[in-house]
Amino acid sequence: MFTPLFFAPLRKTKGCFSLAKSRLKSLAVLALLLAAWYLASRSGRWSSYVLPGPEKVAATAWKMIRSGVMARHVLASLRRVALGFGISFCLGFTLSVTACLLPAAAPFYGHLTEGLRHVPPMSLIPLLILWFGIGEVPKIIIIVLTAFYPIYLNTLSGFSQCDARLSEVGASLGFSRGRVFFRILLPGALPSMLAGMRIALGYSWRAIIGAEMIAAASGLGYMILDAQAMSRSDKVIAGILVIGLVGYLTDRLFGLLIRALTRGGRT
Repeated sequence: MFTPLFFAPLRKTKGCFSLAKSRLKSLAVLALLLAAWYLASRSGRWSSYVLPGPEKVAATAWKMIRSGVMARHVLASLRRVALGFGISFCLGFTLSVTACLLPAAAPFYGHLTEGLRHVPPMSLIPLLILWFGIGEVPKIIIIVLTAFYPIYLNTLSGFSQCDARLSEVGASLGFSRGRVFFRILLPGALPSMLAGMRIALGYSWRAIIGAEMIAAASGLGYMILDAQAMSRSDKVIAGILVIGLVGYLTDRLFGLLIRALTRGGRT
């Protein structure tokens, strides 16, 4: 008679096979895209000035990596995203906790936050440049305004979806209001809050690249715009690919963090 332990290695092997199969599918799609790009660049329909081949883009990217130029721009964008994302989290979490614990205060800020939610942050760039110049402040503000609402709304949704009966049980057991929050409400809202933070991280990358294209002296957005001014399509494409790669890696790292915090739950 076979026990469940007998089938455990089989299930593990099946899971590894499924993962490898999924990875192969992704690599196949990337290979097809690279092949299509290479054939299009070699067809003669477009000049190398308009559509450089993947080998030229790879050589340009490698040259920028070796010279340290790419790292300098990546680190500049990463620093701005980290700072703006951190401020967004502090503001979004604080306001959502206020809304949860002090619902009577909502009329004082509810209409303001709802109105600002519909204002595109990029539309504020001309005004922010007039007020603060082309330094770091306008770029950080753009990230904060972009990342704030996914964190705030998802965290608030997580708090509202917590079972009120659990809070009542905690109160009946003599839990203080703070203990009810940290032992019941916050753990219940954590998955939704982390999902909002993951969305906000992606939005932060979109916002900083746009802001750097308009007012910056460093960063990936600036690098792309500078390459366009010099008619270097290979640098533009290399910058776009690096943005996608860095954004993908930060998202995957955050996904691993979510899994660790939610004890292996799905992200």
